[in-house]
Amino acid sequence: MKKAAGKLLSLLLSAAMLSALALPASAAEETGATEDGVVILYTNDVHTYIDNNVGEGNENGLTYSKVAALKDSYDNALLLDAGDHIQGTAYGSMDKGETIIKLMNAAGYDAATLGNHEFDYGMEGCMQAIEWADYPYLSCNFYHEKDGVAGDPVLDSYKVFEVDGVKIAIVGITTPESFTKSTPSYFQDENGNYIYGIAGGEDGSALYAAVQEAVDAASKEADYVVALGHLGVDASSKPWTSEEVIANTTGLDAFIDGHSHSTVEMKEVADKNGDTVVLTQTGSYLNAVGQMTIAADGTITTKLLSGEDLAEVTPDADVKAIEDAWVAEINTQLGQVIGHISDTLDNYDADGNRLVRKQETNTGDFAADALYYLFDNMDLDVDVAIMNGGGIRNEAITGDISYLTCKSIHTFGNVACLQTVTGQQLLDALEWGAKDATADGSVENGGFLQVSGLKYTINTAIPSTVQQDDKGVWTGGPTGDYRVTDVQVLNNETGAYEPLDLKASYNLAGYNYTLRDLGDGFAMFDGAVNVLDYVMEDYMVLANYVQSFENGEVTGYAQPAGRITLVNEPVATEYPADLEEGAWYYKAAVYALDNGLMNGTNTGFAPNAKVTTASVYQMLYNMEGNPAVEEITVSGSEGGWYTDCINWAASQGLYLGGDTFTGDSVITRSAIARLFANYAEWKGVEAPADDGSMKTKVTDYDSIPAEDLEGMTFCYYAGLMRGNQGMLMPTGELSRAEFAQLLMNFDQFMATQQTDAAA
Repeated sequence: MKKAAGKLLSLLLSAAMLSALALPASAAEETGATEDGVVILYTNDVHTYIDNNVGEGNENGLTYSKVAALKDSYDNALLLDAGDHIQGTAYGSMDKGETIIKLMNAAGYDAATLGNHEFDYGMEGCMQAIEWADYPYLSCNFYHEKDGVAGDPVLDSYKVFEVDGVKIAIVGITTPESFTKSTPSYFQDENGNYIYGIAGGEDGSALYAAVQEAVDAASKEADYVVALGHLGVDASSKPWTSEEVIANTTGLDAFIDGHSHSTVEMKEVADKNGDTVVLTQTGSYLNAVGQMTIAADGTITTKLLSGEDLAEVTPDADVKAIEDAWVAEINTQLGQVIGHISDTLDNYDADGNRLVRKQETNTGDFAADALYYLFDNMDLDVDVAIMNGGGIRNEAITGDISYLTCKSIHTFGNVACLQTVTGQQLLDALEWGAKDATADGSVENGGFLQVSGLKYTINTAIPSTVQQDDKGVWTGGPTGDYRVTDVQVLNNETGAYEPLDLKASYNLAGYNYTLRDLGDGFAMFDGAVNVLDYVMEDYMVLANYVQSFENGEVTGYAQPAGRITLVNEPVATEYPADLEEGAWYYKAAVYALDNGLMNGTNTGFAPNAKVTTASVYQMLYNMEGNPAVEEITVSGSEGGWYTDCINWAASQGLYLGGDTFTGDSVITRSAIARLFANYAEWKGVEAPADDGSMKTKVTDYDSIPAEDLEGMTFCYYAGLMRGNQGMLMPTGELSRAEFAQLLMNFDQFMATQQTDAAA
């Protein structure tokens, strides 16, 4: 926390002004009204919970009208929101957030940032919400994009407010997870090209740079810089969490966060220089409003105020009138009782931990069954239904069921679709949904798939190696073993479950979010055949299913149905039969195989076989995770096992054969060294220092081909090729056993160099 002289002077002036405030005694006691600093009030992840069941045994529930009154109790406080406020319940979806924005305008919000759910009504809906708002939306990392290149920012990165002589800059930050936790297609044009971007980066560096640039600019105009971010603290959001942004930047004084629905009253986090930044988050659903105080001595403190704390605050009459009218209108429309359930549909355990994003729940079964029933009742041949856990939002439900009840389960307004997919696509979808599953259930994933007409097992002991791009969108199946196994599909005619056939076609029911719009990154369905599109809105799918039960009495959901099994069973690796455990190269060969760097041959590991040119390119391609190859540019490489690796290398400037591949042949040691050195340079690794000793110690130095000398020098000083009795044998060949040893050394060298560079 900064205490520069200019800031201290501003705050002393502020304290003098605030001392003249005349607040009711109850408000001063309950709200933490202060006479010695500047006050910033804040909310996050309200998700349109505008009534909080007020009048149903929760008379002190927080509402926008109470937040407005709290702000009015101060002479000059700021009121901010950290995102996810226009989506969540029917109060938001029925008019795409227009009334929510009207409430926030009336409550006197001064600024907000975009949460991922501000994009849920499409980019047009997001921009419309921004236009409706009387306050500015801020985001330093949301930009226009063309041909993969970032362009102008869409919104202002920050705004400076002057509060009683103190200048406070608010910097907006939007989570890069918006691509997948909203809908990626909303950020694209009609041809699938991205026209909007959100700076993130696979390692977080792009996000950190965008924030730092905004903070540096804001610091020149303000006494204090406060981040208003929608990033969260969940492990599944790494490397884009608020704590990581703080740790990798300088200049922030405080960080008001959202996204993870975490209750963080006040946490001190060290920034890149070791300075303290106060981090805070209110939880969700307007269960609390945050109050930040910047004291006269520069100290920043935060606290969370509950409905009980604000019990004596009288709601603002104008804001309450808007709330009451809208709640009454929606409840009238959706309050009709259509069924009943004696069991309890829930997604949480007894300790309040949300389960639906990491394991099967009875509500997940119910939601998936509703989709299955919809198409089955239309006499369409539906085989499987899937429902992403992030689209199931309710807490405990029992007793009467109304349309509003269904809206509390499905809040997004997605629409049911039916597609024909292959068994392989279905397996890849299950694997993608299971990528974050852990044995202890510590990580949530909104893409975790609840299912109907299908059973499957997830082995959390198998690491997830599924492929994705820097936006978190699926690009390919796992490079290692599938952690999803024993997939069985219900045979409608026999009533028995049968093993999934990867080559067969299946009719898959789901919502447009998952099947059509790449929601949660489910890109494996791209190109699937649409059987029936945009049939019914999600909450009506549930209502339709409820009404299918006799007298609307829903039964059969006392417990989860046992469709998803989670196990944690280490799998013994089976190595090729010709890989002898006592051999000198065994450790290196196992390392290369386990890390996906080398593959076996059709005769086994073949330790004595000679290394070929294509196999070296394949190794480099494996090290990069086998990225998708967009275009075949190297003539002669078509149709071979090496097609992808050769053309990937060419696309990255690593292929040495020009635009032609003349066939796979044995490669020399010096050519391998050249490829290793080129790859290291491409990865940003500097060549080891050349002290001149190689020229005097290597007896066959003069026989190194000129084009390979730099590569051999790199490998020599990196300790990868030191020769035998003073000879490097540059024109010699390597066996696969020798190559495995070299490859293990090279991979470990690269990991060390890149770790040092990051440090």
